[in-house]
Amino acid sequence: MPQLNPNPWFFIMITSWITFSLIIQPKILTFVSMNPPSNKPPAAPSTTPWTWPWA
Repeated sequence: MPQLNPNPWFFIMITSWITFSLIIQPKILTFVSMNPPSNKPPAAPSTTPWTWPWA
């Protein structure tokens, strides 16, 4: 069965993982988030009951 032959696919997998880990990932991690998380506690929204006109 040719799909079980790891000859070309193993090399492609290792090459792609090395490319991602050593080249692409460090470049992505250097970006600064445009919306950094804040230390403020989340404010609870004020909810008021809705009075339905037909109830």
